[in-house]
Amino acid sequence: MADRTRDLLWADVTDIYRGICAHPFVTGLTDGTLGHDRFRYYVVQDGHYLRGYARALAVCAAKAPGDTEAAMFADHAGAAIAAEQQLHAELLAALGVDAGEAVSLPITPATQAYVSYLLATAYGGCYAEAVAAVLPCYWIYARVGEHLQVAGSDDPLYQRWIDMYAGQEYQAVVDAVLEVTDRIGARASQRELALMRRHFHTTARYEWMFWDAAYRMEDWPV
Repeated sequence: MADRTRDLLWADVTDIYRGICAHPFVTGLTDGTLGHDRFRYYVVQDGHYLRGYARALAVCAAKAPGDTEAAMFADHAGAAIAAEQQLHAELLAALGVDAGEAVSLPITPATQAYVSYLLATAYGGCYAEAVAAVLPCYWIYARVGEHLQVAGSDDPLYQRWIDMYAGQEYQAVVDAVLEVTDRIGARASQRELALMRRHFHTTARYEWMFWDAAYRMEDWPV
């Protein structure tokens, strides 16, 4: 179906997605050029991000009009916390960082900005806006994982990360959210649909910025 909401949203971010796939952080996961210091930075900041993301998902659950969607987003909120506690702890240990120590490391600018935008949109907007804002994190990671799986990585840490997002279990989660997105879009007003596109485009940009910040090992300038 050419008129699905997901197709409209993705058409707005195809250039951003191509830019993500071509970014040296992402290409470095498979070509051997990404240093562990940059990946360590990424994992630490991803832990901070996922704690905020889980709260945004919980708000989606609270705003959902039906029990099925409420239960789905509530389950995903819990899964985001579990991922932070399990996968990140194991990756950090392999990178020489204690998980407890990582929690106390500062949140850097791109992470702070992205999380702040997510939470402001989820709390302040309608259900359609909240779902559109959280969708790029689901969807772009699945697409990037699928893209990277073709080449694979000689680094077992990077391959484990790729396998998680390229796996069928994760894809099933993303598919469920895309089905919800299509249902929301089918009943949305023109104003709501415009807001969905705006938020989806903005958080897709933040996805690129998040990887770019890790590659540059961004810090606060003052």
